Amino acid sequence: MGVNISGRSFLKLLDFTPAEITYLIDLSEDFKRLKRAGVAHRHLEGKNIVLLFEKTSTRTRCSFEVGAMDLGMGVTYLDPGSSQMGAKESIEDTARVLGRMYDGIEYRGFDQAIVEELASNAGVPVWNGLTTEFHPTQMIADMLTVRERFGRLEGLKLTFFGDARNNVANSLMVACAKLGMHFCACGPKENMPADELVTTCTKIAEQTGGSVTLTDSVAVGAQGANVLYTDIWVSMGEPAELWAERIRLLAPYQVNAAVMDQAAEDAIFMHCLPSFHDTKTTIGADIAKRFGIQEMEVSDEVFESSRSVVFDEAENRMHSIKAIMYATLK
Repeated sequence: MGVNISGRSFLKLLDFTPAEITYLIDLSEDFKRLKRAGVAHRHLEGKNIVLLFEKTSTRTRCSFEVGAMDLGMGVTYLDPGSSQMGAKESIEDTARVLGRMYDGIEYRGFDQAIVEELASNAGVPVWNGLTTEFHPTQMIADMLTVRERFGRLEGLKLTFFGDARNNVANSLMVACAKLGMHFCACGPKENMPADELVTTCTKIAEQTGGSVTLTDSVAVGAQGANVLYTDIWVSMGEPAELWAERIRLLAPYQVNAAVMDQAAEDAIFMHCLPSFHDTKTTIGADIAKRFGIQEMEVSDEVFESSRSVVFDEAENRMHSIKAIMYATLK
């Protein structure tokens, strides 16, 4: 029997089976092929979606907008100042209003509870563009990128370096567990994923042939890793005062040439972006001035190397988000 997720919301990968996740990866690959061949695929002509952004983004917004237009849909973008959600209007009421006007709703912002409440009341599919806890659309793009490089997912080791409590690390752990991969969180002991999520993912991995490892040893994390993944040390929405403490804690977990040399010979580097690998940004320049460091979570040498697939990964956000929208709205 084929996979069918039409009408469902896409809030976290824990809600989906390995077969359903693989279906979305396959569909992303199909849409990428069509896009690059210049073949029209306006399969959702006449539908409309709305994007609710409480946190701004480059890749997420552009991926949803271009993907929706490629599929023939209309798009409305609401930035943090353009909606009364949570201020003059409850999340529940906002969902019920937008669900009457639109065929799908994207939310990018803070607590997972917000996107869950939207989905409970909208009556149409809701997609999680990012919350504090999870970043599921990123995962379909990431798994597509890994499979493009290695031709498979099962049995590969993916290590996340740095603050393994964040939404990207949480979601990578879930994705790897679901797809039979070996996930390793490598960072300070106080920056590890929540015990409950680790337990859940470990049980899933036992069924798929994967595994979950937590370590504060860079050598253990890097050894034999096929994918080395990291993220910025202070996420959007977190106070700037955290920089000093995060730099102190996470500097030993920077992905640099020495770390890459300990990984598998064909290992790749991944990052969901944006990245502080140089001082060409206002924040990067400010951090360099304040703390005397030119690079943060990844060295410029690794970021710009042939082993870096970060821009393939960024492009794949568009193809994967298109697949998610099509699969839930068709």
